[in-house]
Amino acid sequence: MSRRYFGTDGIRGRVGDAPMTPEFALKLGWAAGRVLGGDERARVLIGKDTRRSGYMFESALEAGFAAAGVESDLLGPLPTPAVAYLTRALRAQAGVVISASHNPHHDNGVKFFGPDGSKLGDAVEQQIEDMLDRPMECVTPERLGRARRIEDGGGRYIEFCKSSFGDRNLRGLSLVVDCAHGAAYKVAPAVFAELGAEIDVIGNAPDGLNINRDCGSTHMDALRERVRERGAALGIALDGDADRCLMVDAQGRDIDGDQILYIIAQARLAAGTLQGPVVGTLMSNLGLEHALRERGVEFRRAQVGDRHVMEMLRACGGVIGGETSGHTICLDRTTTGDGIVTALQVLAAMVREERPIEAMLGGMRKYPQVLINVPVSGRAKQIMQAPELQAAQREVTEKLQNRGRLLLRASGTEPLIRVMVEGEDDAETRAAAEYLADRVRAACHTPETNGDSE
Repeated sequence: MSRRYFGTDGIRGRVGDAPMTPEFALKLGWAAGRVLGGDERARVLIGKDTRRSGYMFESALEAGFAAAGVESDLLGPLPTPAVAYLTRALRAQAGVVISASHNPHHDNGVKFFGPDGSKLGDAVEQQIEDMLDRPMECVTPERLGRARRIEDGGGRYIEFCKSSFGDRNLRGLSLVVDCAHGAAYKVAPAVFAELGAEIDVIGNAPDGLNINRDCGSTHMDALRERVRERGAALGIALDGDADRCLMVDAQGRDIDGDQILYIIAQARLAAGTLQGPVVGTLMSNLGLEHALRERGVEFRRAQVGDRHVMEMLRACGGVIGGETSGHTICLDRTTTGDGIVTALQVLAAMVREERPIEAMLGGMRKYPQVLINVPVSGRAKQIMQAPELQAAQREVTEKLQNRGRLLLRASGTEPLIRVMVEGEDDAETRAAAEYLADRVRAACHTPETNGDSE
């Protein structure tokens, strides 16, 4: 049975439009409470980012849990990984995060963690969806759940992050931290400052509407400028719920998730603690794969999405994985992607080796990568099967041989086919991408592929 509400990372949408309405959130809290509650003393933790709509959804979810007889501990604005950690540390039955991650303020979402701090599996999410179809029934008055505020959640999480860094410190290191006006606006500066870094903080004045606006990991111009202006050693960019991290070196050059993954994997390899293969995605740069292979490290590619990276890590016994977008998972430190913990792993490697971040990347060369999104007028999956397009893919693959690779992927959310080519030579790579994009456009107009877009 296909799921109607849960996507790859919980439920998400524009506030006021289904499913992100207060009525749905009320029913969702009740349904999740029925599925996850377990016993009469069951409780869940509810955290959120800084969107104004978070107040509304927090109240609605809490009321739904109460109707199901589940207690709610309200954490207030905290990073998504903080909720995951606290769910496990406080032995709650579940954790709930109200956030739309890197999206603008007018979007919001809800995602769940199980008692071990890991995201819920497909089967449990399906149970919640099935429960949403049932009439909402309130428990008796004496069994109603209560709500309380947890005041020390941020402090607990700060100490957890610091513990992931080890016994070193950041004294003498100058950092610029961009909190995206999001969930980490208090805890992230505290973590780096308490470890001894000299910090300059931007994106730390949320007003409920400015989350991710011209700041954070999706808009890094302000961070680049501030790093160069202050002569900082490193810039750290988080997103709205702080589960992602990208960086900027002292010259203002971007450090993406593939490069971060390389630094962390190399540090674990040097320490003798790297386990299993490193896991990236279909979009991870070929330069990462080649650099790890040269060091005897196996690299595997999962489908796009941190959920798929996590599944592959668990299946193959790996501990380090991530996406180019900066969603990095260190299972030897925590249970989910954590932007602050990720930054600390990179900083720990820099301190240990006494080298700037650009020197840490000396063994990895990013291949030129070209991505073209082609709007399609027919069904994307049918177009992907067009004989002439498949022939073009074989032609380009043979031409690139071991010097590059290509990926054609139908978007799951828009009527697009994404054409990605990467290779050693920039001009050759761009020409191959344009050629394949043209073949996609041509395939759209053949009789057998015309029809409604997906």
